[in-house]
Amino acid sequence: MATTASRLDWVDAAKGISIILVVMMHSAYGVGEDLGGTGILHYIIGWATPFRMPEFFLISGLFMAQVVGRPWRLFADRRVVHYFYFYFLWVILQVLFKVGLGTGDVGEAVSQILWSVVDPYGVLWFIYMLAIYAVATKLLHDLKVPHWAALGGSAALMMFLPKTGIYTLDHFAAYAVYFYAGYAGAQLVFRIVDEALANIPAALAFLVLFAVLEGVLVFGGGSALHPRGLTMGYAAFPPLHLALGFGGSLFVCLLGALLIRLPFMNWLRWLGEHSIVVYLSFSIPMAASRELLLRTGMIKDVSSFSMLVMVVALVSPLALYWLMQRTGWGRFLFERPNWAHIPGTKGRRAHAHGAKVQPAE
Repeated sequence: MATTASRLDWVDAAKGISIILVVMMHSAYGVGEDLGGTGILHYIIGWATPFRMPEFFLISGLFMAQVVGRPWRLFADRRVVHYFYFYFLWVILQVLFKVGLGTGDVGEAVSQILWSVVDPYGVLWFIYMLAIYAVATKLLHDLKVPHWAALGGSAALMMFLPKTGIYTLDHFAAYAVYFYAGYAGAQLVFRIVDEALANIPAALAFLVLFAVLEGVLVFGGGSALHPRGLTMGYAAFPPLHLALGFGGSLFVCLLGALLIRLPFMNWLRWLGEHSIVVYLSFSIPMAASRELLLRTGMIKDVSSFSMLVMVVALVSPLALYWLMQRTGWGRFLFERPNWAHIPGTKGRRAHAHGAKVQPAE
């Protein structure tokens, strides 16, 4: 059996893959829209469409069992206040950057910040939804709802609930099943990864077969690739889409577990360990670099342009984080300070005794 440390390593590696896919998507779609075309990153993200967000939420739910039984005050501090602190902080920063500096319209900036309370803002919606999924899971746990019933109900929401235009509800319906599956099926996922690492040829065979099947189902059946997305083919069929979400989540977990065994891939584990730093702040350097490159007119190729923007969007937040760790300035951007804890929680008492502030992840 894998040790706890190795389990954390492969989970972090899977998170590293996840954040690369997220930044890749936004970089490719933004450049594609600006240049009016598609590039190689569009095909990679198109292929990963059925599982790109499901795997993020499934992985996020893997350790939910460790906290779901806590009293509500302690639970809320770790799984609700924690995420909302970073969500609202970065909503304000992004709105100030995009609206405040972009247009100078103070009224519009205030309006967007206020709406973000009930309507998840931009690329930060996933942080908002992590808190919502956590509360829903805690309620189901406290009400002693069987796992099969919760999974069946959330799967039905994903497959059959029509789009309402209410983003919180639509996002909940689309991905709650994966978060809950990560929570309810964590031991199964760990066991599958353990067994895969004990039989690497079989694991590699699964990865290859799934990659081929995913490509056929996504790009076959009348699919169409656009500068800002993909119209899926066969994979758009809701039950199949659900299955590919689970299969792709397992694909990412196994890929992370195998890659982290290679001596030169520790950077992927480190990236996953600090993935929240990138999630929170990549959109600002991404938008800035794309605008600067557009103005120069030096790069016309969508593939090259989007790859360069993606690298900048990935590296810039990590460089900022490194600088903050070295100087001690601005740590509140990625580490929750003492005042942002619920009074009486362990995190708050720990700060009172001089412990380090709690990181975003």
